[in-house]
Amino acid sequence: MNGIIVIAHAPLASALRQCVLHVFPDADDCLQALDVAAQQAPEESLAQLQLLLRRHGTRSHLLLADIVGATPCNVASQVADGVRTRLLAGVNLPMLLRAVSYRHEPLEALCARALQGGTLGVMALPNIPAQALQRPTPDPSHAQNHRDHQQ
Repeated sequence: MNGIIVIAHAPLASALRQCVLHVFPDADDCLQALDVAAQQAPEESLAQLQLLLRRHGTRSHLLLADIVGATPCNVASQVADGVRTRLLAGVNLPMLLRAVSYRHEPLEALCARALQGGTLGVMALPNIPAQALQRPTPDPSHAQNHRDHQQ
């Protein structure tokens, strides 16, 4: 099984991890988060990331960073070898959910699945007026019992 590490500006990595664990509580052992604080030195973040990788031994890892060119991504790029450790940037919740769903696949396939989840999870929705989304207020004169018709 592959390990997955989210590295992002604090508190995004931990927040994404918590969202995923809500859906996949059994993913606790394979999914790690590394929050990079605003004033944290890149060397400190690198040391923390290397420690997370060492904890999982020879396991392959998918690293998911938030923004290309930002400190979390730059730190992750220092350890991503393209063979046992791959890096994707632009992490979002659909990408992470897809990655966790397919964490047992080979690393290359896992990367493809994660990218697909990330891109398919972003879409423009039609403009729907807010009043169309609201439940209509029931007319009390039509209800024989005020508890009827409530869902």
